[in-house]
Amino acid sequence: MPVQLNHTIVASRDRQESAEFLAYILGLSVGAPFGPFLPVVTSNAVTLDFATVPEDQIVPQHYAFLVSEEEFDGILDRVTLSRVDYYPDPQLSRAGQINRNDGGRGFYFLDPSGHGMEVITRPYGG
Repeated sequence: MPVQLNHTIVASRDRQESAEFLAYILGLSVGAPFGPFLPVVTSNAVTLDFATVPEDQIVPQHYAFLVSEEEFDGILDRVTLSRVDYYPDPQLSRAGQINRNDGGRGFYFLDPSGHGMEVITRPYGG
């Protein structure tokens, strides 16, 4: 079997808030709690296990999601409806714009715990 990413833990101020936020934005579901974790599973079966930790223990991470053009439109609509700021670059400059890198579309936004989330329609170098 080739190596695959199966799951990762996402440190959060409030696992419920962060899991529900990302699930809503991406059009996914929050799963049943498993011990200290609240899972959100992507379509390629990677699980993001949200865990509540003390705020001073959260190190901001970056999570990038590859989506279809149609999914992108829905995600951008939900981000806009939620009044979440979004940006075309990881430096978070030029609010309210998207990028067109590699012939696709993409943008960045922060989750409630300060993690950098990225949505792209083409992989880098694609």
